[in-house]
Amino acid sequence: MTAPRILILAAAASALAACASTGEPSRYQTEMNRLETDCTARDGILIPTGATSGQPARDYACEIRGGSAIRR
Repeated sequence: MTAPRILILAAAASALAACASTGEPSRYQTEMNRLETDCTARDGILIPTGATSGQPARDYACEIRGGSAIRR
């Protein structure tokens, strides 16, 4: 499996776990899902920054991998 697929599967599993325990995703998971959607739309993948701040935008960065980074 490639790294992007592993990240997506981990995020999905985490989202399911969050829903199973409270009935709703946590604030962290909601933000993580938004970041994943935005990053994927730009042909990127989320990569960990090494931070553990509890804020997805600080804990992950979007690395652009596709050709859509430059549009003409």
